[in-house]
Amino acid sequence: MTTIVPTSEEDPTLFVVRFASELAWADAGPEVAEPQVTRLCMEAQECIVMGKWLDLASLMLTSAELVFSKVSDKELECIFTIICNLVTKLENPEDTLEMAKLISAKITQQPNDKPALRLKILFNLYNMLENSDSRFFVYMQALNFALNGKVTEHVIPSFKKIDSFLKEWNIGVKDQRNLFLTIANVLKENKSSGKDSFKFLTKYLATFSGEDSHAMSEAKEEAVQAVIEFVKAPDTFQCDLLDMPAVGQLEKDAKYALVYQLLKIFLTQRLDAYLEFQAANSTLMKGYGLVHEDCITKMRLMSLVDLASHESGQIPYAFIKDTLRINDDEVELWVVKAITAKLIDCKMDQMNQVVIVSRSTERIFGQSQWQSLRAKLATWRSNVANVISTIQANKITEDGSQGMQGLMIR
Repeated sequence: MTTIVPTSEEDPTLFVVRFASELAWADAGPEVAEPQVTRLCMEAQECIVMGKWLDLASLMLTSAELVFSKVSDKELECIFTIICNLVTKLENPEDTLEMAKLISAKITQQPNDKPALRLKILFNLYNMLENSDSRFFVYMQALNFALNGKVTEHVIPSFKKIDSFLKEWNIGVKDQRNLFLTIANVLKENKSSGKDSFKFLTKYLATFSGEDSHAMSEAKEEAVQAVIEFVKAPDTFQCDLLDMPAVGQLEKDAKYALVYQLLKIFLTQRLDAYLEFQAANSTLMKGYGLVHEDCITKMRLMSLVDLASHESGQIPYAFIKDTLRINDDEVELWVVKAITAKLIDCKMDQMNQVVIVSRSTERIFGQSQWQSLRAKLATWRSNVANVISTIQANKITEDGSQGMQGLMIR
């Protein structure tokens, strides 16, 4: 294995050109190799003198790619760090972006050859860039490369900083869509968090609000994907999909109307509606990979949540039994499941066979839910004001009484 050992004060870029070209031509013999190495070094020297940084980057990348399998990972990282550092030489943002594209293209062209190292080099390049357009471009290249090279675990930690990245990049709606959809695909490929994948998929769909039908048709497949992911998710019981125009377009779509109907059942209806739908559309359900037993389990919990929000705080055991289609001895088991999933807060009155609900989760949180919350907050504010007034009135009365007592003592 060849090792990089700098032996002079030679410019690092020239050293990389010389080192890489010597390795590339090593098998040709000294008579052929030496003139070629000299020629390449002279070209590099000319590029440095003339400030032709893009040409220099192209020259260095060609040499570096030839020796990718001949040096260690640490040496490759060192070589590409020097190449990537060329972006700091450029002052024009357009030139910087062009060089970032040039370097990224070379790094990503072999996704199955040392993918983790190549991804690390891409992030090194990202950190050397100051221009937001170039940074966003390289980040997207890293995400797509991680997908192609099956190294998605290395990019997922960066998703925690997406909000700050968005502020820094200041990208348009189309770029946001591309970003959110790619992140959703990375998370889906990695299978690390279905909830996070669904979150970014809904962020993607939300960007189509206000668009015309032609633009929204672009998101039709992703809207279906979001519905199916929601129905499949065993621990997701609330979403805003029904409020999104990108999802709403499915309602009147000949191919996907039943998918929209299924979503509506899960978010607004109860188990009996689902069972009726499943009986008529079992082939459709299987086609989307939906397991009937899993859907029943989720719909029972969703139905219990619906009962909790519509039965004035008290639900008879018999009502739960009939709605969930379960046996008498299973009622408390399903209530406990709903409590464990943090869908409801309640107490079970076994003596009177009722569930007393103190809080329940809303399956959807749209305009009516906001109005209800506003009314509750107004009531709470009024009650607090009344308590404060009562306390102040009592304090005035108490102060007056103490004053009278003082006069009597004198």
